Amino acid sequence: MNGSLHEIKLYFAYTSPYSYLAMQPAYDLELSHSVGVRFIPYGVSIRKVYGPLDREDADRRKVRYLYLDARRIAKERGLVIYPPKKIFSARLAFYGGLYAAKNRRFRPYSNRVFDRFWKQELDVESRDAISAIVAEVGLHRAEFLRYADSGARADLDACFAEADRDKVFGVPTFIVDGEPFWGEDRIEWVIRKLDAMGFRR
Repeated sequence: MNGSLHEIKLYFAYTSPYSYLAMQPAYDLELSHSVGVRFIPYGVSIRKVYGPLDREDADRRKVRYLYLDARRIAKERGLVIYPPKKIFSARLAFYGGLYAAKNRRFRPYSNRVFDRFWKQELDVESRDAISAIVAEVGLHRAEFLRYADSGARADLDACFAEADRDKVFGVPTFIVDGEPFWGEDRIEWVIRKLDAMGFRR
């Protein structure tokens, strides 16, 4: 990141529809303000938050409603969100994102992962599928797989530890000058804070 830019953070998950909806607004912040966004993976256990989702109760209805809202917002933006048929682990996709970020290919990698996962065209738990996207954005598949089997876990654990220090509890969460903003719909508050800090271009 350019040292002259003020860093803000966005904690995200590829398996979070609201993270998907937060990505383009986050990219746009780098155009409207003198900031650099650092994208940090963070996992939330859906089962721990809502319990087993195979029962019919208020928690299950809440999850269904959240997907309904996400699909409404996505439709307005020309995006597609189909609710996944099961709860996926994003760990391997996170490894790909970390590797892509190290090699300045985070955005094209993440755009593909989000787009295909939410169209139900990508199994984010598949080494072949994730490594294929790594290769598609111009990076080395074999090198990525070595990273996934060696240093990736420690890097991801460091992200989770940073999230704990920032007191993050869900995604997407922006952190601006130590202040949290949870949810893609908080972007206007993020913009107001950045404006007040004098970072408008």
